[in-house]
Amino acid sequence: MTSAEIYLQPDKTAKPELMRSNPWLALLTETEHVYVNAERIESVGTISGRETLDYVMRSLDILREIEESGRLDDDRNGEMRRILETVLQWSETAKGGNRAQRTEWTEKGYSLDIHNEGSAMIYREYAERGEVAYDERIFGLIRTHGLIGQSIRGEIPVSHNASLYVMAGRDSLDWYQLLYTLNECIIRAAGEEIWYSVRYDVATLVRRILDGDWSEFSTQYRLERLCPSEYDIYEEDAAFFEREVLPHFELWYFTSALCAFEIGQIRTILRAVLSNVGNGVKRVRRLNFKPLADSLWYDYRGRKRINIYKKRIIEKYLRDASVQNVNLVVTTENGTAYVDFAFSAVCEKLIDFCVEAERCGLLTFEKSIIVLYDMFGFRRDAFDRLNNENKYLATMNRAANSTKESIISYVTGQTVVDVGSGGGILLDRLEQKYPDKRVIGTDISANVIEVLNRKKAKEGHRWEVRVHNFVDGCFGEPVDSIIFSSILHEIFSYTEGENGRFDLASVRLALRNAYDSLRPGGRIIIRDGIRTDSKELRTVRFADASGMDFLRNYRNDFKGLTDIPEEKKITALDEDKLEVTGDINFIREFMYTYTWGSDSYAHEVQEQFGYWTLTEFKSFFGELGAELLVAEEFLEPGYPDHLGKLLTLTDASGTEVEYPPSNCIIVAEKPKK
Repeated sequence: MTSAEIYLQPDKTAKPELMRSNPWLALLTETEHVYVNAERIESVGTISGRETLDYVMRSLDILREIEESGRLDDDRNGEMRRILETVLQWSETAKGGNRAQRTEWTEKGYSLDIHNEGSAMIYREYAERGEVAYDERIFGLIRTHGLIGQSIRGEIPVSHNASLYVMAGRDSLDWYQLLYTLNECIIRAAGEEIWYSVRYDVATLVRRILDGDWSEFSTQYRLERLCPSEYDIYEEDAAFFEREVLPHFELWYFTSALCAFEIGQIRTILRAVLSNVGNGVKRVRRLNFKPLADSLWYDYRGRKRINIYKKRIIEKYLRDASVQNVNLVVTTENGTAYVDFAFSAVCEKLIDFCVEAERCGLLTFEKSIIVLYDMFGFRRDAFDRLNNENKYLATMNRAANSTKESIISYVTGQTVVDVGSGGGILLDRLEQKYPDKRVIGTDISANVIEVLNRKKAKEGHRWEVRVHNFVDGCFGEPVDSIIFSSILHEIFSYTEGENGRFDLASVRLALRNAYDSLRPGGRIIIRDGIRTDSKELRTVRFADASGMDFLRNYRNDFKGLTDIPEEKKITALDEDKLEVTGDINFIREFMYTYTWGSDSYAHEVQEQFGYWTLTEFKSFFGELGAELLVAEEFLEPGYPDHLGKLLTLTDASGTEVEYPPSNCIIVAEKPKK
């Protein structure tokens, strides 16, 4: 029988006959207070308000499992089990209680958001009223509940567990078994995978505490756990935390609230927090980021996600504190400083609009998000896809199953550069295929570099990444192979040259600089879009009206193919038949943008995928004096596989025809001297 079956009715309310003898049960079941750590949920929308009660029931079930397995066999009179069970029952009570009770506790000075201390005070209060038997050990264990885990996470100093050493010295129980079992219950209840990742750390720390060794973890250790996605902890960051933060404060919900920020941004936030705390540093012992964590997470397509729209506004504030749209809010109570950001009414409306716009999926709204965020200067750069960034990078990574991966077989020499590394799939494959080579990824997007460095740190890769744009100059050091995988069309589409965007001069410049960066015998390897030499017309017949809606938006928004007169791009449009006829290269561009769907539309519509024909590629590399080892065009099989369900392509006579080539592979070698 589970703990829920023992204590609860089917509707999850407490069994009436158990309420009087188990006041903790009443506090947890009769509360309207919702207290959830965003780290521990998959979806904000699934929060029921019963999370704390369910957690306690899981911890009690784990205790029963441990007892039944015989691991408490030295507990001859059941004293250890009684202590453990009571601690687990009462340790979350500060998260419960009805509104009147919570108000009364707050007025008494109980730190309800520091739930171990608040719960200990509630337990003692009920003991003083005679409703529960008081045990000083139970009070002490509730008060230190979770601190061992918090120490391992880097949130608090090890020395905060010193009272456990004192309690153990007064008692004959096996305190190692007691503390290890207690932490297994509370950590496993939060997540089995969490427990198995830290159980040896728990065992080691418990031994240390009971031996009177409270030496602190290093600053580096603590920062690596506080900022698990940070790939490099600089001395400046470590020095700031060591001097200003770690010796003075406990950090509550730090990772939950700040995991999406870079450590430099976190440092800026903390400096602002300390400035707000001011002379109160001596009385403030904790920095609690739960208010920020609660406000920063939301659901995107049923899954919990950081609200990127709020994050971008906060990031702008961190770069320039004079920004009027958002302010840091720090409130102090009972020795705790609570941290959050408050947005202006205009920003709140803007954030709400963006969230609803992305949910509805209308193309006009998708475009509006970009326009609005650019208006306020909230996007990081022109390549910032906001909430679609992760989806875009994941899509790029899925290209591993396509012909994109085949180009790595043309790599030569010891140093290979992947230009515009996107989601990092080619970096991974290059590292796997060529373990002896130096692999370098480049990008000009701050988002991509951040994601790649996090990926590198998390997965332990050897490749490196750096900011570089071949339009701006050579690489800075000689290399052997340079891969442009689906990136030259972006250079063509986004670079603002003397003639604006969609200027082939940018492509020529990037390739010349890349060529000049090669050692003799080095290679430029290209996989990208291709134009066709044909001047024929093509007709698209859509399977449903949504395709025609997409076309209308595309016709208005696409600014590429500047060499084709507007009247020739579309020569006929039949709304009733859901047909459009036009220049083969315009139809080609439309089709291969349509493939990406509405989520990526606002970005893909800005790009022209095919900029040179195969003949023009050959001519350019001939001018450079390069030897062309490969020059071929082909149709990426994913396009007909996907588009075949959405449209039919015919020639002028109505005969169904093959799709025009979508891609090319070019391998150009620099002559050996």
